[in-house]
Amino acid sequence: MNSESQKDHPVHKETRHIVIYGYTKSELANILKHFEAQLPEFVKITVDTNNLVTRVVLTGVNSGLELLRFNMNRYQASLNEIFSQEVITTEDKSLSQVLGELLKERELTVSSAESCTGGSIAHKIVQIPGSSAYFLGSVVSYSNDVKAGVLNVSRTNLDRYGAVSKEVVEQMAEGVARLMHTDCAIATSGIAGPDGGTKFKPVGTVWIAVKIGERIVSECLHFSGTRDEVIDSATNHGMVMLINLLRNSYTTPDDINDD
Repeated sequence: MNSESQKDHPVHKETRHIVIYGYTKSELANILKHFEAQLPEFVKITVDTNNLVTRVVLTGVNSGLELLRFNMNRYQASLNEIFSQEVITTEDKSLSQVLGELLKERELTVSSAESCTGGSIAHKIVQIPGSSAYFLGSVVSYSNDVKAGVLNVSRTNLDRYGAVSKEVVEQMAEGVARLMHTDCAIATSGIAGPDGGTKFKPVGTVWIAVKIGERIVSECLHFSGTRDEVIDSATNHGMVMLINLLRNSYTTPDDINDD
């Protein structure tokens, strides 16, 4: 009887994804509280946050396929509306996948100049199959001598502002784009810790610059966590900055100075 009933009313499963950027676990729990309370029993939600990148997965199981799909699309659209500006993708994709697809669509190339991230941005980008179509190379300019000698960063700027500064990170982005002949560039310079911080530039301070054509933008971030977490956070943020610039949705933060 049960097996006949299952044949008559097969159970369908649908999943929906949304990837957002910029929230901590506690912030998300607060924002999603009302949304989760409205979900019916046949829809489950999982939320996974890692260094400000959050993957939300909605899983619905029900016998009526069309109604299930309708509801799942509605809940996904509701999440999309809640987070609006912070949505990276509504598919099951990584930041580097999204970035790669945008670069390929626009037939643009990218390079990276990395100090504190030590090649992490390049590593993330080349994990995507076919990335050789848009990623041309990277310079891990850990020392000031490499910043000046290879990327042509001004010695005056290094002495006056320090390696972790707007002036230096922007010159790093310009230098690597020129060196690699790329349309775009991401550059990072910061203090990953656990040592090396100062009163004015504590551990977790990272300057990130992103360049597309003649346009260059930069931000000063203050990440928390272990050395690995600071590196991962800076890597994620650099890719998100470029994604937003490519989408023409980049907004300058209210406070981007390290004064």
